[in-house]
Formats: sequence, C-alpha cells, structure tokens
Amino acid sequence: MDLKRIKGFTLIELVMVIAIIGILAAIAVPKFIDLSRSAKDGAAKGGLGAVRSVLAIAYAQSATGGSAASYPTILTTANFADGTIPLNPLIGTTGIRVITTTASVPTGASMTSAANGYWYITSSGQAGAFVDDTSKSDPTNW
Repeated sequence: MDLKRIKGFTLIELVMVIAIIGILAAIAVPKFIDLSRSAKDGAAKGGLGAVRSVLAIAYAQSATGGSAASYPTILTTANFADGTIPLNPLIGTTGIRVITTTASVPTGASMTSAANGYWYITSSGQAGAFVDDTSKSDPTNW
C-alpha cells in the first residue's frame, strides 16, 4: 500500500512567521504615524505659502496703485486663484484670522483652539498657521 506523504507547515514554523510579522508591524506603525504628521506639516506649509503669496500680491498691488503700500484688511476667497482658502490639515479648517496688533499674535493654547486655519497681521503682513499641538510644530518660523 502506497501512503502519500502529507505536506504542510509545522506549528513552530507558523509561530515564527507570525512573530516576524509582529516585529515588522511594531517597527512600521510608528514610522507610518510619523510620516502622516510630516505630510500634514508639509500641506500646512503649502497652504501658508499660498496665504503669504496672496498677501505679497495684495501689498504689491496697493503699492503700484498710487497710494501708500499696505496689506489688505481682510482676505477672502476672491483673493485666491482657485477661489478657495487653503485647508489647514493640522486642524482641519480653512479661513484666515486677521490680527490688527502684534500683541494679539496667537501663542500656546490659542494656537490650538482656532476656528480659522491661518492668521496674519495687517500691519506687518506676518502670517502663520494654527496647529493641533504646539510642541510638534512652530508655524511662526515656517
């Protein structure tokens, strides 16, 4: 009588494969989370760049219009080429908060509790982004 040999994996082989997959997952997940944060920071920097570009264009237009150069008192969707204010992915909102004095520049907790995505000072044109955690990003230095 000819018996066929049964082929398959042993329990030890399966446990080893599961252990290796677990180790790889434990290493990969934190890296992926860090990349997600980096991507959000990059997207917020891009949106802030768009806001700063609009401010520079508005300032240049006022300077060439015959009057004293000044930054706009408000930014609306009409100021942006695609008709939308950029989304700030760090807090998930759009909008630009206008600040009239440098004493009102957001810091600390006020950076994280905002209804708008970005802010700018009308007197200097300085702009920044609101963040979800001030310990991980400093949008005033972007």
